[in-house]
Amino acid sequence: MTAMTTPRHRVSVAVSRMRGAADAVVDASVWSMDAVETAGTLVELTRLEAQVSELKARVAAHAEELHVGQNVGASSAASWLAHETKATRAAAYAAVRLGRDLEAHRPTRDALAAGRVLADQARVVIRWVEDLPDTVPAAKVAEAEAHLLALARHHDATALNRLGKHLFEVVAPAEADAREAALLAKEEAAAAKACRLSMYDDGQGKTHGTFTVPTLHGATLRKILGALAAPRHVAATQGPGVVRPDTPEAWGRALCELIERYPADRLPTTGGVSATAVVLLDLDVLLGRLEKAGVLDTGEKISPALARRLACQAGIIPVVLDGDSQPLDVGRKRRLFSEAQRTAMLVRDRGCRAEGCDRATGLHAHHKQRWTDGGHTNLKDGISLCPWHHARAHDTGYRTTHHPNGDVTFHRRT
Repeated sequence: MTAMTTPRHRVSVAVSRMRGAADAVVDASVWSMDAVETAGTLVELTRLEAQVSELKARVAAHAEELHVGQNVGASSAASWLAHETKATRAAAYAAVRLGRDLEAHRPTRDALAAGRVLADQARVVIRWVEDLPDTVPAAKVAEAEAHLLALARHHDATALNRLGKHLFEVVAPAEADAREAALLAKEEAAAAKACRLSMYDDGQGKTHGTFTVPTLHGATLRKILGALAAPRHVAATQGPGVVRPDTPEAWGRALCELIERYPADRLPTTGGVSATAVVLLDLDVLLGRLEKAGVLDTGEKISPALARRLACQAGIIPVVLDGDSQPLDVGRKRRLFSEAQRTAMLVRDRGCRAEGCDRATGLHAHHKQRWTDGGHTNLKDGISLCPWHHARAHDTGYRTTHHPNGDVTFHRRT
């Protein structure tokens, strides 16, 4: 199926000749080409690549019409092409889609076939022309396509895409502002739904992540990090003569500084405690008499040097893990646990104490014995539970069992 017999169609003949011409220079050295000829050849190769991409798209669309590959059970010509050439399915489908799109946009097809625009530019032109409302007259649509093709002579695909957003101004300048406002509102609503943040710790002292935020917040974050990474700020905080690292590193450090600088009192509380990282360390470590890792209330460990640095620039939360803890043992005088008690419980429990639960944030402080039944508001009678298991603890449909090791299990009543 893949081996082409003696070509008869002139497209097949041309492809065969191009393959033969390419084969003829496989072993040709380019060292003897001067700078002028090298530059010209590189440009011509780029134009040739554009022409080949148009031809490939045209043939791929035709293959889809002929249902090429159905004799071997392929679901589509694109799927067959991906399997035969080991191209990705996305690339194969993109070739078919481009071929179909070019059939409906002859000026763009002609420009790509002549090597005047590149494939990614052609896709941008088609995208924004097709984005025009159906109410735009055909003559205006053709004018808009010609306008973008003219811009493509001076702008790459990325810049052309930005300019394409304003294409409606070319065909209907009087309505452009209202349309742009509606388009921005639509994009912002979609961006709000697309907000994502994922992080994972690699267990080797680094946390990795990716995020997607709306343009406004991305621009604001860029401004903040740019200020924190500015040479003058770096010199003021790290001392003069500090070499400014490359931008990704500088912005990574700026993000760390932003996280450390953000005031905890500006954050909403979770389970009655502000979102403050609590570091558990011995007094000897704090005073520099002992080198021992500090432990975060979420379970991660940090070096003693980092723990001491944090202690120098932040308030220290004293946590009493044993002995006489009178300030934390309120007893029956109040029903709700204090922030100090909640913090102590977080450090002690290191997460939800429900057996099998690994939730370590947003925990609630729960009375083992209900306060209304005579329970005490102190550390001994308090336990950390995630919201889900806290609800189970108060659900009469479940039986709660507290174990000697501090864990809790729940069983549905029958």
